Amino acid sequence: MNLPLKRVVVTGLGALTPLGNNVPAYWNGLISGVSGAGMVQQFDITKFKTKFACELKDFKPEDHFERKEARKLDRFTQIALIAADEAVLQARLKDESINHDRIGVIWASGIGGMITFIEEMKNFCGGDGTPRFNPFFIPKMILDIAAGQISMRYGFRGINFATVSACASSTQALIDGFNYIRLGKADAIVCGGSEAVVTEAGIGGFNAMKALSERNDDPTTASRPFDLDRDGFVLGEGAGAIVLEEYEHAVRRGIPIIAEMAGGGMSADAYHLTAPHPEGLGATNVMKNALEDAEMKPEDIDYINVHGTSTPLGDISEVTAIQRVFGEHAYNVNISSTKSMTGHLLGAAGAVEALASILAVVNDTAPPTINHFTDDPAFDPRLNFTFHKAQKRKINVALSNTFGFGGHNASVIFKKYEG
Repeated sequence: MNLPLKRVVVTGLGALTPLGNNVPAYWNGLISGVSGAGMVQQFDITKFKTKFACELKDFKPEDHFERKEARKLDRFTQIALIAADEAVLQARLKDESINHDRIGVIWASGIGGMITFIEEMKNFCGGDGTPRFNPFFIPKMILDIAAGQISMRYGFRGINFATVSACASSTQALIDGFNYIRLGKADAIVCGGSEAVVTEAGIGGFNAMKALSERNDDPTTASRPFDLDRDGFVLGEGAGAIVLEEYEHAVRRGIPIIAEMAGGGMSADAYHLTAPHPEGLGATNVMKNALEDAEMKPEDIDYINVHGTSTPLGDISEVTAIQRVFGEHAYNVNISSTKSMTGHLLGAAGAVEALASILAVVNDTAPPTINHFTDDPAFDPRLNFTFHKAQKRKINVALSNTFGFGGHNASVIFKKYEG
């Protein structure tokens, strides 16, 4: 017998981003059109082609962890725990009356503990060949450890795993959490993602692929989605956490409901290692899949938070797909790339941008796409890319896209909560 699917709502949000170290600061940075980019502070960037990134500001692990504890955690796990703390606190999931056997964690990262790996290999290669590795090397580095650490911190004994699909990773974490809850397998799940790869290997590797902007003379305007002179993405770091909860469970607890998750879609380009399908076929399919899952029509969408990385091919492919899916309604939708402000947070991008979409719904405000200087004739001028400034409008439903290397595509839809 097929039971009806359960409703899934949002009851907690957490963020640690280049624009601010909590959700209110992040949202304020977005609607103010602030750039999080600046010259790299974490290592000597002198010899690198790209010398800037969107790093966290005023982030000190010792403000959040005992020194002994911090040494056991890679930076990507540290920021995961901080974002999760904010979301769990808002959702009041530490309440002992809640059955923690039915509270889960699904966390994402595109790369995981790159900083730890680099440090350990530097130490080994600088030695005499004797393998003197830190006993925490492996448990600090592995990608699933953030999910494990969050569950251990709170005693959440439900569903627990990590997702990885490059830049689509944390959007897929949200979709997995959504599906487990609506199938009745969990009462609530802490979903999200974190990434901390502003490192020699991170910037050097993406430079080798010619994926990063090299606009070193003006880092704050380097991320230019949809601009004629866009020359690549800006690497970012950070974390986003979203507590998804079964509707009736949230109502019984009397917890304020922020928004409702309506659906999610996934697809593959099946085309190229790093380049998007030139006709946006995977992007078209994923948005159609999300709309079908949400039982919505294109006309129901008011705002799209696009993947919009500021790469020459990617931006065109996504907009082509939007026009194919939405038709004439595409001209009524606000479209924006918040990566113009945060940079590209890789595996954490989906969660951080889902947060932006949820907040757009809550506040009836579309955050802007900043750094637009020159129109690109490849884009229809009738489309509203929300250039320069946030725009107030009624936003009942928002869609968020994330696409990853390997052709992974994921889209999620959030709507205003109505009891």
